[in-house]
Amino acid sequence: MPEPLTVGVEEEFFAIDPQERRPLNDTTALLEFAHRLPGGRDSYSAELRTCMVESRTGICHTLDQVRSDIRGLRAGLVHAAQETGSRIVAAGTFALTDWRTQKFVEQPRNQFIVDRYAQMARTHVLCACQVHVGVSDRDTAIQVANRVRPWLPLLSALSASSPFWMGDDTGFASYRSTVWESWPMGGIPPTFSSYKEYGKRMAALVGTDTISDAGQLYWDVRPGTNYNTVEFRPADSCTTIDDTVLQTGLCRALVQHALDELQRGSADPDLWPEMLRAAKWRAARYGLSADLLDPVAGELVPAGELIDRLLRMVGSALDDAGDLDEVTELLAQKKAEGTSADRQRAVLTGGGTFADVADLLVRQTAEP
Repeated sequence: MPEPLTVGVEEEFFAIDPQERRPLNDTTALLEFAHRLPGGRDSYSAELRTCMVESRTGICHTLDQVRSDIRGLRAGLVHAAQETGSRIVAAGTFALTDWRTQKFVEQPRNQFIVDRYAQMARTHVLCACQVHVGVSDRDTAIQVANRVRPWLPLLSALSASSPFWMGDDTGFASYRSTVWESWPMGGIPPTFSSYKEYGKRMAALVGTDTISDAGQLYWDVRPGTNYNTVEFRPADSCTTIDDTVLQTGLCRALVQHALDELQRGSADPDLWPEMLRAAKWRAARYGLSADLLDPVAGELVPAGELIDRLLRMVGSALDDAGDLDEVTELLAQKKAEGTSADRQRAVLTGGGTFADVADLLVRQTAEP
């Protein structure tokens, strides 16, 4: 039996003021403190906006290792925030964010984004979770990315943590997902016949000033830009460590399942682009609180049933990696308890305020 595929995780966070519960506009002190922690300079960095920071795990071989890395990284970031007068929140959006008061980190690449995308970039104050799964051959990575596309909407639904925007309830479970869909290279990607074709199209986009580099291909799945991986990008920033571990386990299993299909010579799924787009929209709108669209079967099914279909499909891959019991338990928990978006809304419907939502997110982000 081959060794389980390697994985790595990037998580983005908001840094907020503990009194006003509004995002900071300067994380310099926080990051300077975090960089003094063991391994901190390799593990933490600034993001697009000055209210955001990012953490990166090492290369992991087991979900236990993923959990341990994420726990340590979050603990370090929470400690750095407390020591420098802020708090850390993992969520796709933060209710009390006003994009008009948020600055950009000053870098040439960020300036290109602001100049090219204008209002679309100015309103972009979003946090995500990305999972990298090791696939050494680039052509194989392309074929894997083609095959995992039907399940990207469900990964988005499972991670939904962005119901609020600029002090309003958007009605969506993952409003962040709808914002990304408006970018030129956002959402579920097209298929590619080879990495050469992928590179040719990417070069054309760079050559026409649509993007400045491969990192601005913001599709929900793509070949890794810095590493030989398949990178999954549909997830909101996961509020709890359990949610991040669940995303990681499912992404690795989807890749392994695709590799197994390729080895057997199975045909690619026949998917309508409009069905994929509809499935993604419905996942963003409802999370797990309503029926979801199975883009392969072309039918609406209860969210729990779609979860069960995914689990049946990747069960063998999960079992081979030693992840089946943990992922099964986490999915059962998710079906019973709902998403971060559900928990955030419950605070308001129970008579709480957005400040109370912020306090909930701070607590759950820091839970080991």
